[in-house]
Amino acid sequence: MPDFAYRAAQADGRIFEGHVDAANREAAMRTLRGKGLTPLQLDVTERRGADLHAASAAGKDGAGPAAGEAAFPARRRMRLFSADRGPDHADVHSITGQLSVMLRAGLPLDRALRVLIGMGGKPSVTALLEDVFKSVKAGKGLSQALAPHQALFGEFYINMVRSGEAGGQLADVLGRLAEHLERVKELRESVVSALIYPAILVVVAAISVFLMLGFVVPQFETLFDDMGEALPLPTRLIVAAGHLVADWGWLIVLVVAGLVWLVRRWLATPAGRDKRDAWMLRLPVLGEVTRKYEVTRFARSMGTLLGNGVPIVTALKIAAETMTNQRLRAAMAGVAPAIKQGGRMADALGKTQLFTPLGLNMIRLGEETGRLDAMLQELARVHDVEVQAGVKRALTLLEPLLILTLGAVIAAIIVSILMGILSVNDLAM
Repeated sequence: MPDFAYRAAQADGRIFEGHVDAANREAAMRTLRGKGLTPLQLDVTERRGADLHAASAAGKDGAGPAAGEAAFPARRRMRLFSADRGPDHADVHSITGQLSVMLRAGLPLDRALRVLIGMGGKPSVTALLEDVFKSVKAGKGLSQALAPHQALFGEFYINMVRSGEAGGQLADVLGRLAEHLERVKELRESVVSALIYPAILVVVAAISVFLMLGFVVPQFETLFDDMGEALPLPTRLIVAAGHLVADWGWLIVLVVAGLVWLVRRWLATPAGRDKRDAWMLRLPVLGEVTRKYEVTRFARSMGTLLGNGVPIVTALKIAAETMTNQRLRAAMAGVAPAIKQGGRMADALGKTQLFTPLGLNMIRLGEETGRLDAMLQELARVHDVEVQAGVKRALTLLEPLLILTLGAVIAAIIVSILMGILSVNDLAM
């Protein structure tokens, strides 16, 4: 029978960790809930024999919160070599999922927040939870408590929480939010992971060329000293480049680092972001992938908001803000006014020229059947697959191109040196 390692909370807020044997994950959760524990984390694991024996012995003696478990209060763990840079999106995802589980198990919101605070973790996350807890204890709703932290959670998240509070379905809304954040995370990570290899290839190529010019080419410089203008032009150019890198390599590195810093500063400005976003959309293959990626974010956010009762105009404005490309976000500006004037959403979105005919037909069908939220979620799933396929297709073209470019540059350096050597031999003969 599978063994599950768990982290769970008691009704008094204490955290326990241990193991439980069950046929499957659902059975393990039922077992823990039957013992008065709210599961926070549950993973399949294989215990060592000694641990299993100790847990069984503890269960026979009646030790721990439940029989057959080696449970103990969870302590705050120190992470070596870890810098706390403040709460991030991964922390928001974790908090959302754990809150949802505890609220569904019947814990009050304030007690659930106290449990999260007691679990420890990053000091910045603990401070954030303590601030939210104080606001909730003072009588504010969760959405009001999160409002001062809108820069972290975002308007989309806070509006979702507000809609859950208004409908008395906060636990379910937090569960949907956790699923939404998980899907967005998976999509983002799939794109980033696909781009890691090309990025490494570019860095290796730059370092290889720099080392060849700075250390290999200068070794042949003394051989070519007496040749002067008799050297072939390619050899003279490579020798000059090698001499430049060898003598001024440190300055070149500083200049490149300075340029990178300036470009990053410029891209942080509205004008820089606008130029970058426009350039991304003009790329041959990645431009279409970028457009579908942004449409996926919009459709998933819009569908999630509508599914939780947020008015369509408000949902449109919030979902449009989740799009990171400024050009595409600007194209969505006329959709909400058109709907306010009585227009249909599919027609208004069609004027933006961002959606495919399939997407527009799915949205139109959703409007006609009253299932717009479900159709938008389905559209997001369709575009998820297309984005991943587009990234793979782009990399299929990009990786050979980078390899050929690197090979051509190194081959040009080697051939130029060989041409110089052959010229020396011809002159000696």
